[in-house]
Amino acid sequence: MAIDAGVGARHDAPSSAGAPGTSGYSPSEMMAVVAARELRDGEIVFVGIGLPNLACNLARATHAPGLVLIYESGAVGAVPERLPVSIGDPSLVTGSLMVCGMADVFQYLLQNGCIEVGFLGAAQVDRWANLNTTVVGDYDHPTVRLPGSGGAAEIATHARRTIVVAKLNRRAFPEAVDFVTSPGHSYHGTPRRALGLPGAGPVKVITDRGVLEPDSSGELVLTALYPGVAPADVARDVGWPLRSRDPLTTLDPPTTTELVLLRERLDPDKLFLKG
Repeated sequence: MAIDAGVGARHDAPSSAGAPGTSGYSPSEMMAVVAARELRDGEIVFVGIGLPNLACNLARATHAPGLVLIYESGAVGAVPERLPVSIGDPSLVTGSLMVCGMADVFQYLLQNGCIEVGFLGAAQVDRWANLNTTVVGDYDHPTVRLPGSGGAAEIATHARRTIVVAKLNRRAFPEAVDFVTSPGHSYHGTPRRALGLPGAGPVKVITDRGVLEPDSSGELVLTALYPGVAPADVARDVGWPLRSRDPLTTLDPPTTTELVLLRERLDPDKLFLKG
């Protein structure tokens, strides 16, 4: 899926200031672009709906045309012609390599070690990259009851590496999640490896201001910033004393081509690029 570079003339080039609220591009667009750049051509990716879906299709349209996209509903090698709005969207079936049952996707592909990248979101992400999509507050008397795991626990367990996409705020990034839906790198002091989990777990948490990665102990640290963002802008919305890798990387802003693809081809109605 190539795009005529001349189309970009209809948009101003993105500014170098990428802090939330700047006019060149939105935080959601930056997140989608950063996530897309994490993918390599030919990889097998277990993807959901929303920004991860945009990221995968952006990568296919730019540097990774050979990505194999697998959706929880059973669409394998999906090549949607339009933005799917759910994992059951018919656009995922047309032209796909295979359509199978959910049990086949999880047993034959995910649990068999075939998924190279898993994308996840979460209501809470903690210091050790544990994810919560079950409840906020006490389990028996929660403040908010969330949708639950779906396939997230299996993805975080079995995918060779997992990429998390989540916007920063202090409630979403507590020191410890209220409920561990999907495993990170440590559970009550027990390292992931000691628990016998086969996949690498979350290797990057892509936020709207920068990127967090686990250090050698499994603790999330700040490794990359977006243009115009300072470390304090990230640390103030994280519920633990956030350390930074030295040196910190500053990531490139979206290119004009990436923005045109996101805005005009992949999500023209801003279903997932709001804000």
